Amino acid sequence: MPQDPSLSSYYVGNDFYQSLVDNFSDWQTDAAEITDPILRDSCRRLLEREARLLDQDRLDDWLALYAPECLYWVPATPHGGDPRREIAVCFDDRRRLEDRLFRLNNDFAWSQRPRSRTARLISNVTVYGTEIASDYMVRATFFTSEFQAGDKRSYTGWYGHRLREVGDGWEILVKQVNLIDCDQNLRNLSVIL
Repeated sequence: MPQDPSLSSYYVGNDFYQSLVDNFSDWQTDAAEITDPILRDSCRRLLEREARLLDQDRLDDWLALYAPECLYWVPATPHGGDPRREIAVCFDDRRRLEDRLFRLNNDFAWSQRPRSRTARLISNVTVYGTEIASDYMVRATFFTSEFQAGDKRSYTGWYGHRLREVGDGWEILVKQVNLIDCDQNLRNLSVIL
């Protein structure tokens, strides 16, 4: 019987942590960069679609972009590091992401009353090859502006996505959000970056 990642974190173990460290260390090298404009454009379109779905508050559609065994990771230290040894602002597997969306979509999400309005910009998309032919690492710079209840905040940094080519589309395996001010007071971060 297949395991359901929405019911348990069966896939998050030492091997998973080690693969994160391996995949998110020293991957942005000139030798690994892929300059194929068609591949780069396809990855850019996926990241722009992800940003648009979040800006439109289409959270279920956003989650559908992710693999069943996925991770959303916002390190609290510059350069990510090892999540077994360093704290994170968010470290959400599929089950935790589904919990987060459930909370955001119910009437008792007080931190989101009224709902935040956001606008995201994505640029400087670069694609890197990996040891798996169908997997790619993608780096992109982002700027997110949030407006809620008269308060305006901005978040900036760069994304590290691990993507898998599936048929004629993509699925997101891991999204790492590297905030330039990750080690500062971020207040109540109630939006998905």
